[in-house]
Amino acid sequence: MAEKIIPRWEWRTFGKAFGAAEAKIQAQPQGSVKKSVEKYILSAKSDENCKIRDDLMDVKSLQQVNSDKLEQWYPTLKEGFPISKESISKLFKEYFKVAVPKLEQESYTYNEFVALVEKQPDLRVVDVVKERFIYTINDAIVEIANATFNGVPDRTVCVEHIDPALVIKTVRELGLEGYQNINYIQAMKRAVGLKRG
Repeated sequence: MAEKIIPRWEWRTFGKAFGAAEAKIQAQPQGSVKKSVEKYILSAKSDENCKIRDDLMDVKSLQQVNSDKLEQWYPTLKEGFPISKESISKLFKEYFKVAVPKLEQESYTYNEFVALVEKQPDLRVVDVVKERFIYTINDAIVEIANATFNGVPDRTVCVEHIDPALVIKTVRELGLEGYQNINYIQAMKRAVGLKRG
């Protein structure tokens, strides 16, 4: 029996530095450091979180935003390569919200799929490199990360937990409440100049 996924609530912001909040985070015992190289697929027609990591097409959809503007994301698709024609149709239609290309094969390799995406003018492939420094504060996961979007550097701070009250409590205690809540998709679109069509 598959383990039930309990979606986490997330608060995230981007910027060059985060002042006293960053110092407070870094004063805590540091947990793990994770590095990853990913490809995100951005669509001018939607804000779904679609990425390729560890040879998997991984999609998370925004479920709700609460009164504190915290976001709850839920995994809605995860499939390895080669990826089926049916899954590609679903990705283009339901998640990218663009026309489904003519699919003449039953499945597509990683490179074939990326080539399909790159032909669509409303889609953009973004190469993302992340170096994530992960802490635990108030039982919430708190992360400071360095990221590049197609070579453009950015930094982010994130607080996440299944309990939204715990997330916003931690955000306030760290002094982050004055920063705008910005998710990865918004930050990437800003970095690469992709506007909603």
